[in-house]
Amino acid sequence: MATQFLFFAFLAVTFSVALASDPSSLQDFCVADATSSGILVNGRVCKDPKLVEANEFFFSGLHLAGNTSNAVGSRVTPIGVAQIGGLNALGITAARIDFAPWGLNPPHTHPRATEILTVLEVGHVHFQQNVGNGNAVALVALSSQNPGVITIANAVFGSNPDIPADILAKAFQVDTNAIYSLQSKF
Repeated sequence: MATQFLFFAFLAVTFSVALASDPSSLQDFCVADATSSGILVNGRVCKDPKLVEANEFFFSGLHLAGNTSNAVGSRVTPIGVAQIGGLNALGITAARIDFAPWGLNPPHTHPRATEILTVLEVGHVHFQQNVGNGNAVALVALSSQNPGVITIANAVFGSNPDIPADILAKAFQVDTNAIYSLQSKF
C-alpha cells in the first residue's frame, strides 16, 4: 500500500502540468466615446462597435513640429486615448518631444508607467538631461494608458503648502534665499 502511495505521489509531482495565461479580453477593442455615458472601461465609455470609424485609430499630428519657444526649449505632443480613441483599454500612450538647441525636458517621473525614448532626428540627446548642437525630435512610448507625470521642480518648489525653505536649503545645500527665489517662480 505504501509503495503504491509513493508511486502515485511520485507521478503527481513529476507529471503535474501548470497552465497560466492572462484572461482573454472582453472585447477586441473599446474605442473611447466622449459623447455618451455608460459603463466605463479604463475610465472611458466604449463606443458602440457598429459606430466606430477608421479615423479613431489614427493620429495625424505626429509629423508636426511642436513650438519650442518656451522657458525650457521643448514641447511634448501627447498621443493617448484623448487623441486616438482606439487606444482605450490597450494600456499604451506615446508622445513626440521636440527640442530646440540646448532645450530640455525637465526632470520628471511617470508614476504609473515605464518609458522608452527613441531619437528620430539630428541632435545630441543626453537622456533626461539636455539637447545641444541642433534641434532634435524624440518619440516616447509609455506602458500605461494613464502614465501620469510629476515634474520634479514643480513638486519640490511649487508644492502647496510649501516645503519649508530651511528644509530645502539644507537638502540642496544652498542658501535659503536661493530657495525663496526658486519657489517664487512656481
